[in-house]
Amino acid sequence: MKLIYVTSSLPYGPAEPFLIPEMLALRARGHEVAVVPLYPRGEFVHREAQSLYNPQFCKPLISWEILWTAIKVFFYTPLRSLEALRLLFASNLKHLAKNLIAYPKGLWLAKVVQEWGAEHIHAHWASTTSSMAMVASEISGIPWSLTAHRWDIVENNLLRRKAFHACFFRCISQKTKEMAAEQGVPRDKLLVLHLGIKLPKNTVCKKPNDLKRFVILCPAAFIPRKGHKYLIEALHDLPREVELWLAGEGELRPKIEEQIKNLNLTERVRFLGYISHEEILRLYQRGEVNAVVLPSVDLGDGFNEGIPVSLIEAMSFSIPVISTQTGGIPELLGGGAGVLVSPKDSKDLSAAIQKLFEDQTFAKKVGLAGQRRVQKEFDVKQIVARLEALFHNKSLS
Repeated sequence: MKLIYVTSSLPYGPAEPFLIPEMLALRARGHEVAVVPLYPRGEFVHREAQSLYNPQFCKPLISWEILWTAIKVFFYTPLRSLEALRLLFASNLKHLAKNLIAYPKGLWLAKVVQEWGAEHIHAHWASTTSSMAMVASEISGIPWSLTAHRWDIVENNLLRRKAFHACFFRCISQKTKEMAAEQGVPRDKLLVLHLGIKLPKNTVCKKPNDLKRFVILCPAAFIPRKGHKYLIEALHDLPREVELWLAGEGELRPKIEEQIKNLNLTERVRFLGYISHEEILRLYQRGEVNAVVLPSVDLGDGFNEGIPVSLIEAMSFSIPVISTQTGGIPELLGGGAGVLVSPKDSKDLSAAIQKLFEDQTFAKKVGLAGQRRVQKEFDVKQIVARLEALFHNKSLS
């Protein structure tokens, strides 16, 4: 099949690397996949993302080319174009403005997908990307679908309308599905299909060489939802052998650096900065990390974690992980596949890390249970096989 994937900015920029395995797996199964970013911005950060780049499909949100193509499409298909425009009208003025800005590119996409011979359009995020996909589908007649994550459900930009017009409404977790249902999306349109990862060939990482230290890695941007401050507080209560590596960048880094300095933890914390997806996997494969910790918090109004791919990847190497009982995380770590602690509780977090540090038998048990969970439910090959059937069946309908 010839498939169009609409993204926010991928293959550009550091965001959305968790979408790459799915697209590459579809290509490996013989499908042609073209990636169309709504708003391409940033550099090519991820090596694998560069293989998804095609200048034919990577155009700015607004340009003379987009506008001229949109005018021509509107002129040749006025009734369909007006109907597509009607679909974008929302009572929320912010949503309306965002949708109208994306409308010209939706018209452009309608022309592009027809010329390319696309058989299905799939949008990641239930926000403006799916608004653009809905416009392109309405005009071209090519079926479309979407994948919803978390914040895009909370935003609720015409979710019920999009569900009605889409072939299917995919949710990345059971929690996401329940949130969508609460927003009025019909349950018969909703299905849960996780984001998958490519399982490593050697799924058992090497044992850390330095047995005198215990390295915990937190691969997360420095933003409020990730809860770094509680991890720093937990580290203060742990033995000096426990070291913390922080991989990421973000607005809260200066505050985290100040907290580390005030608690005299500078020598025990290593800032890795932003490192690529491939580099993190190499850390796991080389056995440089003893455990992965994600101290996420719930900011209210549904702004919390989905099912973090950063944890899934560590688990695939049988590395034990610790995270909090927020969002979709319990779906991933429940049943002993990881260690769950209370959010915003540095004492609980410290005790969990201490347990992994002191009890190697327990740590190994957790790591292997997590690996089995990932192999069973998050193998991108299995997930793509289900997607393939959905695309095929819906494209024939």
